[in-house]
Amino acid sequence: MAAPGTVRLVVMMSALNEEKTVGEVIDGIPRDMGFPVDLQVVVVDDGSDDATGSIAAERGATVIRHPTCMGLGRSFADALDRSLRQGADVIVNIDADGQFDPRDIPKLVRPIVEDRADFVTTTRFADPDMVPEMPWVKKWGNRQMCRLVNLATGTTALTDVSCGFRAFTREAALHLNLVGAFTYTHESIIDLAGKGFRIAEVPLRVHGVRKHGRSRIAHSVLAYGVRAFMIVLRAMCYTRPLAFFGSVAAALLALGFVQGGFVLVHWLATHRTAPYKSLLIGSSLFLTLGFLVGILALLADMLGRLVTVSERLYARSKAEHYDDAHPGVPGGGQKGAVEAPGDADNEPDG
Repeated sequence: MAAPGTVRLVVMMSALNEEKTVGEVIDGIPRDMGFPVDLQVVVVDDGSDDATGSIAAERGATVIRHPTCMGLGRSFADALDRSLRQGADVIVNIDADGQFDPRDIPKLVRPIVEDRADFVTTTRFADPDMVPEMPWVKKWGNRQMCRLVNLATGTTALTDVSCGFRAFTREAALHLNLVGAFTYTHESIIDLAGKGFRIAEVPLRVHGVRKHGRSRIAHSVLAYGVRAFMIVLRAMCYTRPLAFFGSVAAALLALGFVQGGFVLVHWLATHRTAPYKSLLIGSSLFLTLGFLVGILALLADMLGRLVTVSERLYARSKAEHYDDAHPGVPGGGQKGAVEAPGDADNEPDG
């Protein structure tokens, strides 16, 4: 049992055919963090057809094995579930491909340990000296996605929203609800920012190119951008419905008033609507659509408030569920164990 004051730290990672690097990443996790720590490692083997899972288990990690590749979002959710079951106070997510240096984990979790943040993400771009070598199109895509996520949250000014090297408090992890199977990086920021959790960035040096293999989600920048954009769009509709639908309604009403106002000025001057009758029809259409979308915005906001209450109750239910999963046994699971995703119930009982 962990001594009083000891931080139960779970380092989790998703791996797909990472036999060349997963052992190196696990071995590189420092055991001396600068504060008392009970360290555990959780690895999700997402349908690998190599020795990824067995190598991780040999290193003492708890391994969850997916029979087929279920996607990074699902792997993240399963790893988070297992980490909470093991009684984590702080959870660190790191990639198994070696792009992140596990020796930087103490720097990453310091804002949490010092109670300055609930969620910490790595930034590759805040410090010009730490910007990694990577194709310009990926840098440009990261900047655009960052602007979109900051716009979606309305509260953050982050410089990097796509980096998977992150740390969560237990409370933040309990309140995190993700639905995308493709990725989790952008959605988690929008979700936690919308719930008022403190978010911080830590500049760290990251390899811009994988040591081995290909990226599981970014082999096509265009495909990744489109899918990530759709996830951000859905997340924004979900977390800020009034702002999202209200801005659409305001834009439609503005177009309607501009067109209608132009026709009105023309009519006052000439007592004729010709040759601008089409603008009058367009104005009526935009004003009607704007009014309807405005009503939709109010209904969505009411629904969002109900969802907020439901999520708070759900988070409380999850906390009780995970506390019951390891009564008196911090760490819950057995190190080096390998289990299928079905072995861990992902939903609270009842």
